[in-house]
Amino acid sequence: MSETVQMKEQLLALKAEALDVLEAVGTPKELDDLRVKYSGKKSALTEILRGMGKLSAEERPVVGQVANEVREAIEEVINRKQEHFVRAETNARLQAEKVDVTLPGRPLTQGGIHPLNKVIEELEDIFLGMGYRVAEGPQVETDYYNFEALNLPQNHPARDMQDSFYLTEDLLMRTQTSPIQIRAMEAAKGQAPLKVICPGAVYRRDDDDATHSFQFHQIEGLVIDKGIRMSDLKGTLLQFAREMFGEQTEIRLRPSFFPFTEPSVEVDVTFTKKNGERIWIEILGCGMVHPKVLEMGGFDPEVYSGFAFGMGVERIAILKYGIDDIRHFYSNDMRFLKQFSRI
Repeated sequence: MSETVQMKEQLLALKAEALDVLEAVGTPKELDDLRVKYSGKKSALTEILRGMGKLSAEERPVVGQVANEVREAIEEVINRKQEHFVRAETNARLQAEKVDVTLPGRPLTQGGIHPLNKVIEELEDIFLGMGYRVAEGPQVETDYYNFEALNLPQNHPARDMQDSFYLTEDLLMRTQTSPIQIRAMEAAKGQAPLKVICPGAVYRRDDDDATHSFQFHQIEGLVIDKGIRMSDLKGTLLQFAREMFGEQTEIRLRPSFFPFTEPSVEVDVTFTKKNGERIWIEILGCGMVHPKVLEMGGFDPEVYSGFAFGMGVERIAILKYGIDDIRHFYSNDMRFLKQFSRI
């Protein structure tokens, strides 16, 4: 038997053996082992092809053609089985990772506006509707704007009513939003009319309890023009009270003292308790702007007059929503805050 015939028979026998074994392979590991056995560098096919050097130039193409057909047939089966294993693995992974789209979705948590911000926005809307504009100022203030320009010079006894957070001898965390009024007056350069509200956080050294906090919020108002009277102040506050608490609300003014207003009054509103009892509750302080404050703000007190008022936002919110402890506003308790998400 010639060398050529013998090599062709070996190649065909190898093909038949490889195809039978490869068709029966059951795992990717077995397939990798058989790939090395039948088509690797040390495979039987490679050993047979090494004998082609003994063939003549005419015989080599014949054996080479058979060898290529055998190699292609083996690689075709290997590739087909490899694709089969890849698809099977992918399908198994997809099956394991599939999402049941029939399950109810997880709702996204929706935030809401903090109740204090709700009240501030409502207060701003009320006074914007009366022709006021919103003015803002720094929370770290100078002693001049926080006290002296408001007719509270050094050693004035009324300063004891506002135990303050001083940062330096001249700088402190503002104890009221009144400094914004002085800055607004200076910006107006003595030209009226001036109508502003001044919302913002204020700070006083106080022990926290159900009705007190070292930090709280105020909204103060200021009106300056010719011929401003106490009756204008009362009418403004009555309008505010009825828009905030209801059309049946009444107010009363009680004489009081503030260094920056003269005359000064405390304002009470009617409030209905849960048992139906109707009582008076204090909500703010106000009065006619003191002539010295007008003068320090750049206005001639012989020509202009004005009124000012200030209220605590927390107090308004407590009355409006029936809250029993100011600390709820700052405790970050979601059970409390969620009650206001739909208001």
